[in-house]
Amino acid sequence: MNEPPRLPEGSFAAWSRDRLTVARRGADECGDVWRLEPGVYVTATAGQCEAVLRREQDFPKPPSPLFPPLKRASGAPTPEERVHAHAARMRGLRPQAVAARIGEIAPGTARFTDQWPTGQDVEILPPIRRALAEIGVRYLFSEDAPALLPFASQLFQARELLVRPSRWVWPRWIPTPARRFRTRQQVAFTEALRPIVRRRRSSGRLGHDVLGQMLRPSPRYGLLPEEAILDSLPGITVATFETPSRAAGWILLHLARYPRAAGLVAEEAALLPADPAATTSAHLDSLRYTQALVREVLRLHPPSWLLTRRTTRRTQLAGYTIDAGSTVLVCPYTAHRDAREHPEPDRFQPERWLDDAGSPARPGAFLSFGTGPHGCEGAALAMAVLTLLTAQTARRYHVSEPPGPEPGYHVTTFGGLATEGLRLRATSRG
Repeated sequence: MNEPPRLPEGSFAAWSRDRLTVARRGADECGDVWRLEPGVYVTATAGQCEAVLRREQDFPKPPSPLFPPLKRASGAPTPEERVHAHAARMRGLRPQAVAARIGEIAPGTARFTDQWPTGQDVEILPPIRRALAEIGVRYLFSEDAPALLPFASQLFQARELLVRPSRWVWPRWIPTPARRFRTRQQVAFTEALRPIVRRRRSSGRLGHDVLGQMLRPSPRYGLLPEEAILDSLPGITVATFETPSRAAGWILLHLARYPRAAGLVAEEAALLPADPAATTSAHLDSLRYTQALVREVLRLHPPSWLLTRRTTRRTQLAGYTIDAGSTVLVCPYTAHRDAREHPEPDRFQPERWLDDAGSPARPGAFLSFGTGPHGCEGAALAMAVLTLLTAQTARRYHVSEPPGPEPGYHVTTFGGLATEGLRLRATSRG
């Protein structure tokens, strides 16, 4: 069989020790697609990563949601009901819906900067996560957010336990302690949300948030069953702040390392309204350099740097034969370093996302939010939140790293690409 090349000394043990280095070596030495071990392949370049993500029939996403439907006597929602729930959820997450609610998002990003202690080194990811959780949960549930926020935090803890590295991969049917904890937190969140759903429906005041969009009847399928709504919300609730928190860590680190770029962001942000609630989509659109900086950081450090797909049938990829049942690892991290798509790919250059007139441009592949049928449904919300958080931070502060030869963080790659333990200092711009 015509198989992709295998990386010399690229064993699974080496991969487990330093996945980023092995991924770079595989792309450099083997090309578009390479073999990690029998039946496990890595797509390393932009064209092949996009091909896999768009070929849903050949490379479907594995059916293993982080928060699977709860087991109930009435049974889980049908596949058709889950599709309808996704479509209803997207009514509140599409770009137009996000643009209409910028004035609700911006105050949360401003509160983060208000609460950052100045003049001291701070481990910044926990307060980022709290701030983004408040923004995300409020975006989904509006005035009901305060009641649900503690449960959302527990869902995040369950997620962290589930993605923690382990020597053993247990079959899905084994009730490990992490899975039991996940189920308890999912049940608690669902039971806190259930009376909110019933109150809104009985009162007729459905709301204009994402939950309200899911409660509205559709001309195509009518009203969603209650269980389909409840089962579809734990995952997106965590996703509104978990992945953006990782991205925000990288962005703030780059504001510290590239003061000139931070200054350009601050110049743009100076034109934002003094009252964050008065911020509109027009203000967001005017932050062109800030959006370019965010995209460039996400290009270099995609929070979801590795995506898993499984083949359903024998197929061809980049001229190689891939057997049915194989695992294909899609690597945006190396795809974004494909020099054919991004000249000087290791260089931090936000200007690459702008044309000569300073308007947004779209050069090269950008897979930080995925693409194809399973692209990130919260991409518009994430970009809005990250852009406003970046602008508000640069407007108020100079950001710096702690002194010393060692970085004030270490990079983690399990469950996403993150700057664990990141410590930064904020000083007022005056």
